[in-house]
Amino acid sequence: MHAYLIELASLMAIFSFAIVAPGADFAMVLRQSIVNGRRAAIVTSIGVGSALMLHVTYTILGLGLIISQSIYLFNIVKWCGVAYLVYLGIASIRAGRADLSVDDAPDGVHTGQSAAKAFGLGFAANALNPKAVFFFLSIFSTVVSAGTPIAVKFGYGLVMALSLILWFVGVSLFMTTPRMRAVFSRASRWINRVSGMVFILLGLKLAAQRAG
Repeated sequence: MHAYLIELASLMAIFSFAIVAPGADFAMVLRQSIVNGRRAAIVTSIGVGSALMLHVTYTILGLGLIISQSIYLFNIVKWCGVAYLVYLGIASIRAGRADLSVDDAPDGVHTGQSAAKAFGLGFAANALNPKAVFFFLSIFSTVVSAGTPIAVKFGYGLVMALSLILWFVGVSLFMTTPRMRAVFSRASRWINRVSGMVFILLGLKLAAQRAG
């Protein structure tokens, strides 16, 4: 048990840096908080964390190694991710000004977007990131012992997923406070445009990513 706690602590020490690093996940949750409100952002955060378990699962089962060694499979994942990010970017740029003034809802809580769509946005943003293949493959192969039971490895993944969800839920709550909401309401048109460009630039960066 002591060895497993050391492994988990080592994984979390590395993963904590990945959590706070800005990327497609952060950009997605940030935009959801600004445009669609707290509830949508929190559900999107859960989608991001759920997708992380997908990466952990195929890494543990050995599929991550296959993808990382196959240019064909890597490119399938990569170009799906590129297309998705560019699509999000174009949709954000065309969205225009967001109406954040919802009088009959609690502060920062909007109901315009369905939970299924909010969850899907977060799940896809994380699941279609091929860099996650190399990240989880590298940290699990270097930190986790080959003799660690599969159930324990899945436990590690669950802790990491919950940590990611909690981080983004915190971001969602902060970004939807009344003061932040008032600021974003005035600048929502430009925020949509800037976030759209960020998604497109992330897509272009991903397009330049190579396997190996």
